[in-house]
Amino acid sequence: MKQFKTLLIAAIAFLGAQTINAQAKVAHVDTYEILTKMPAMIDAQNQLKKLSETYDKEYKTLVEEYQAKIKKYDTESAGVTDAVNQTRTTEVQDMIKRINEYKETAQGDLQKKETELMKPLQEKIKTSIQKVGKAKGYQYIMNAENLLLADGPDLTADVKKDLGF
Repeated sequence: MKQFKTLLIAAIAFLGAQTINAQAKVAHVDTYEILTKMPAMIDAQNQLKKLSETYDKEYKTLVEEYQAKIKKYDTESAGVTDAVNQTRTTEVQDMIKRINEYKETAQGDLQKKETELMKPLQEKIKTSIQKVGKAKGYQYIMNAENLLLADGPDLTADVKKDLGF
């Protein structure tokens, strides 16, 4: 009976030690901070800004052309025939349609370009997080942005160092 108690206590101690060893190591990282501080991200933002300014300039030109025609047609509408006014109305409606299509196309192109520029940066960050996490023995690394409490190891500085900044 005494041996049974000793064996039972030893088994409980062994299982307790196994449970402690089985707990996963968890850390967090602030991917937003990493992404916004990356030199490549700053370059990407500059490219997007330049492309956006190009689209904005062209859009503004189209709108100014539209406004000039409207003003011209308004001043001349009393002195021309109904057929001419009808043709001009159709022309103005076509201009509005082209302006709206241009705006939609420009927005779509900007979104595509942003995705094209961001995807490699996000992959690079993910790879670095995995590398740092494995090197430090973590099984799980969570994004600090989504945590209500991030009171554990923060690997943000280590990932930034791994990425070279």
